[in-house]
Amino acid sequence: MSKSSIEWTEMTWNPTTGCDKISSGCKFCYAEIMSRRLYAMGVKKYENNFKITIHEDELQKPYEWRKPKIVFVNSMSDLFHKSVPIQFIQRVFKVMNENPKHIFQVLTKRADILASYDKKGILSWSDNIWMGVSVESKTFSNRIELLRKTNAKIKFLSCEPLIGPLENLNLSEIDWVIVGGESGRRPRRMNREWVIDIKAQCEENNVSFFFKQWGGTNKKKAGRLLEGKIYSEMPGEIN
Repeated sequence: MSKSSIEWTEMTWNPTTGCDKISSGCKFCYAEIMSRRLYAMGVKKYENNFKITIHEDELQKPYEWRKPKIVFVNSMSDLFHKSVPIQFIQRVFKVMNENPKHIFQVLTKRADILASYDKKGILSWSDNIWMGVSVESKTFSNRIELLRKTNAKIKFLSCEPLIGPLENLNLSEIDWVIVGGESGRRPRRMNREWVIDIKAQCEENNVSFFFKQWGGTNKKKAGRLLEGKIYSEMPGEIN
């Protein structure tokens, strides 16, 4: 585990690492870039570079955290990648079930696999598991419907990098929406109107809204002010 600079979480926990690209939001994948750096540095955990790798030793770590944490699960991977064994996913869920003082934020682009496993009843949900899907453009809004069908208590959307408008979203049963622009050397532009429209939809549907960043080649300089305000809303009792 490690402390995180990601604004909507406190720390990251990676029981698996590695992934591959499946949609347009993956084009400039931060996790892939970071994995390459860690691999080049000789960090043992990334000796397989960005290939899916299971880390058994990580499963014990949440039991060692004394104070309640907000934890982003698999910032360097996708727990629902087809190459991650179902049995290992169940073990990750068991760890989260047995550590109710921590909040675990799980995010996937593979909403079809998530929904399939959930329908089969092989995922053990507890209230401290927040389940999210990435929705970078309207093309992938079907992920929202698949998420809605799951038994997760808290459901959220990560619209980052936001690379297209998301008008008229169905936010029924969605608790939280995160919006952020792409950063890096060649970021795709995010229009201000797209962000304002999503914020308005969240307000209309009583959904917590979190604006993470404008992004760009210098994301720190661009900041995260939206209409002169910082939006850091969280779902449930954390607000």
